[in-house]
Amino acid sequence: MTDGVTFRVDCHVKVLNDRVVERAKRAGLDALVYAPHFTRLPEIRERAAAYSDDELLVVPAREVFTGTWRNRKHILAVGLEEPIPDFIPLETAMAEFERQDAAVLVPHPTFANVSLEQSDLGTYAETIDALEIYNPKHFPIHNRRAWNLGEAFSFPPITSSYAHLSRTVGVAHTAFETPIESEGDLVAALEDGVARRVVYENGLNRWATTATELGHLVYENTWKKVDRLFLSGTEPTHPEHIAYDGRFDDVAVY
Repeated sequence: MTDGVTFRVDCHVKVLNDRVVERAKRAGLDALVYAPHFTRLPEIRERAAAYSDDELLVVPAREVFTGTWRNRKHILAVGLEEPIPDFIPLETAMAEFERQDAAVLVPHPTFANVSLEQSDLGTYAETIDALEIYNPKHFPIHNRRAWNLGEAFSFPPITSSYAHLSRTVGVAHTAFETPIESEGDLVAALEDGVARRVVYENGLNRWATTATELGHLVYENTWKKVDRLFLSGTEPTHPEHIAYDGRFDDVAVY
């Protein structure tokens, strides 16, 4: 990296495979933040390492589902050392992020029933390191609201493809004005508020992305949700799973 060259990061993707890596490189990305649903941190780390190479850094992260399924608030953490489960109170998750000195990012703020609300942003303003001001799954009104919230709280901005589908990777990224060669570098850039730009596509391709990703969202929250909750057994990231050694049994909310 040299002066004047930015480091392009898709700050949140849910999928990772050969096609995703190919699309990311073709889009000129330097890194992806990989945070799949209901997957424990060791598995995320292993998969991220397997797909990282000299051209593309894949950074492991966790989007934690706090609260109950009906009223869950998603929060994204980069740089965790120890696993944190889903379905715990927001205050418990935030305390764990602080204890582990992870970078705390707010994806899709105030969107539907899966996001931090304005009051949450105020409560945890000192803990939050960045806020997503553009999400290709959103309509313009949602992105404008996110941008306004970022301005109101002076949160450094980020964007991401939020790709649940491989074809979405590369439609949005955050361009940091600093070299980033490791997970630690990215955590430092986020926590230090390093200068950056949000970059995204507009036009017909943007609306095609919105339509396909929203269609996938409907799929995820209908029969697939029922299968996950009632047919698949305890999730690997459930707080009462044996992997957490009982640390979160007392705070499990689901």
